[in-house]
Amino acid sequence: MDLFDRALDQDDSQKPLAERMRPRRLEDFVGQEHVLGPGSALRRAVEADQVPSLVLWGPPGTGKTTLARIVAGKTGAFFVPFSAVLGGVKEIREIVEAARQRKKMSRQRTILFVDEIHRFNKGQQDALLPHVEASTVTLIGATTENPSFELNAALLSRCRVVTLRALTEEEVAGLVDRAAASPRGLAGAVRVSPEARELLARYAWGDARRALNALEVAAATVRLAGKGEISAADAEEAIQHKALLYDKAGEEHYNVVSAFIKSMRGSDPDAAVYYMVRMLEAGEEPRFVLRRMVIFASEDVGNADPMALVVATSALQAVELVGLPEGVLPMSQAAIYLALAPKSNTAIAAYGEARRLVTEKGPLPVPLELRNAPTKLMESLGYGGGYRYPHDFEGHHVAAEYLPDALRGERIVKLSGSGLERELAERWRKLKEKAKE
Repeated sequence: MDLFDRALDQDDSQKPLAERMRPRRLEDFVGQEHVLGPGSALRRAVEADQVPSLVLWGPPGTGKTTLARIVAGKTGAFFVPFSAVLGGVKEIREIVEAARQRKKMSRQRTILFVDEIHRFNKGQQDALLPHVEASTVTLIGATTENPSFELNAALLSRCRVVTLRALTEEEVAGLVDRAAASPRGLAGAVRVSPEARELLARYAWGDARRALNALEVAAATVRLAGKGEISAADAEEAIQHKALLYDKAGEEHYNVVSAFIKSMRGSDPDAAVYYMVRMLEAGEEPRFVLRRMVIFASEDVGNADPMALVVATSALQAVELVGLPEGVLPMSQAAIYLALAPKSNTAIAAYGEARRLVTEKGPLPVPLELRNAPTKLMESLGYGGGYRYPHDFEGHHVAAEYLPDALRGERIVKLSGSGLERELAERWRKLKEKAKE
């Protein structure tokens, strides 16, 4: 330990509890056994001082920054923190030059830790890439977003992506116990009731920092009140309501939306309403959710139940009329209806087939009998000739071909046997049979 480390230790009491309890050794690191357990590839690399450039990807409070610091300490590397938001290309070049000199003079490696690496712009990534390739610096990036969406392929290919998972309730509870008892933590100044411990562990949703921050607030409140134990009510007040894990610009946004659509498609109203509420509680705009329902009503229900589109668009109008919170009622009604409606993807399948024919065959000529003849010249050229008006015939139907000649016999619409489409298919079959007579 050098003088700088001693100074930090002496000032620990001024730091937040979560910072004071940050592990400094791999042995103290909680969770992530799937990537850090004994014999794992990453652990062997750390212990052998052969750590490659890494991207640590996981939810908040899973130990990304802590792990980066532990790796630097374990390998004796010089640790340089860098903010992808606040730093620029100039700062990157200065860090790289210092790393080059450090390596030349003392043969010490430099670990460049980039927090929120998903915010790295193209210029920053391009400036760093050759130095990662040359091993001038070892890059460790931390991100809550899927790195494949944000980092260019060249930089990502030079890094190993390590996926961290949210901590379990048992792991968070263990951290609460450790913080309550540790001399670096609360040092036993207050007790944590079993009920409070359970609440802190449950409603941290796998985020260690959130649990420890809430524990610190609860402990301060209890001490001010002259009490010696944190009750369930104290813990509940301290942790308050969690902003749900749902970044509207990130992967989890798409995960929840996908689950919402797939739940309705799979005819599961329970899951459909659950995912809808998750989006709304996380601050998603109701209009976004309703647009998804309107699309779904045509794409996945269609003419199996034409009322689905009516229900979805009516819900949209109702929410625009009454707003929130009452608007959640027509939204729930619509989600339940769509989930339980008979399903058909005929509309999107027919569109896809028609588009294929248009793309492959080009602008085929419209049959003459289907063309308008607003002028004498057009009439003389046969425009509209031979056209029979269906309403002049029995059943309001005429056996005729309407597709371009080159597409005669093509089947674009393939009706399902679901819901109303069963009746429509039967009607279409009878019309075809009549046309053969």
